[in-house]
Amino acid sequence: MKLKSIVLLVGVFFSLSANAVIKTKVIEYKEGDTTLEGYLAYDTAGPAKKPGILIVHDWLGLGPNTKMRAEMLAKLGYVAFAADIYGKGVRPDQKEASKIAGIYKNNRPLMRARVNAGLNELEKQPNVDTSKIAAIGYCFGGTTVLELARSGANVNGFVTFHGGLDSLHPEDAKQIKGKVLILHGADDPYVPEDQVKAVEKELTDAKVDWQLIKYSGAVHAFTIKEAGNDNSKGAAYNEKADKRSWQAMKDFFAEIFK
Repeated sequence: MKLKSIVLLVGVFFSLSANAVIKTKVIEYKEGDTTLEGYLAYDTAGPAKKPGILIVHDWLGLGPNTKMRAEMLAKLGYVAFAADIYGKGVRPDQKEASKIAGIYKNNRPLMRARVNAGLNELEKQPNVDTSKIAAIGYCFGGTTVLELARSGANVNGFVTFHGGLDSLHPEDAKQIKGKVLILHGADDPYVPEDQVKAVEKELTDAKVDWQLIKYSGAVHAFTIKEAGNDNSKGAAYNEKADKRSWQAMKDFFAEIFK
């Protein structure tokens, strides 16, 4: 290649990079009579249509960590939409989170309705390629993403980070249409081994294409810095597991969107 051509290509690259801007906005939407408030993030550069990623928050609701992940995904070239399962303004503290999350864990049809409402909102975005959709979730959000999968949602892939794996209706796994990636702390006391074995059997019996990766030394909430670093509490940040699981997710996306 001639020097002049190389210089031109480099100039184009830097021009595109300079014009790339991460846009974010809050979006109100509905599930039944309930108003929900999600968070959209995308890069203005690149193709007009991009793969869409649905993100589901942890038990504290849609907060800074979930928004940060949406922006990280936008920088990777995806349109990311952080769904709101709890409802506009419902952002519990640590004391109330278990009670609020329990409402949905004990009412899986409601959980599915809320997460499907988020998926519908993502698919409405004009810059989303609806043939390329994935869903990811953290802790409570991981549980919710698996319920989205079991609901039969037309999604290419589902990723759960240190999420609960239990199912009230394991037979629903036969409705899963996409691939499943489970990213799990090997020492997570809140997701015991019998729950891990049960989801493995559930997905295998349903002939789902699934992967499960365990991270040694990691407990619950291993991607959340605010969880601290004391494993004895059962929930703690683990930098190595955080980085490895994010890379595993990126590799998974490369596979399902190829």
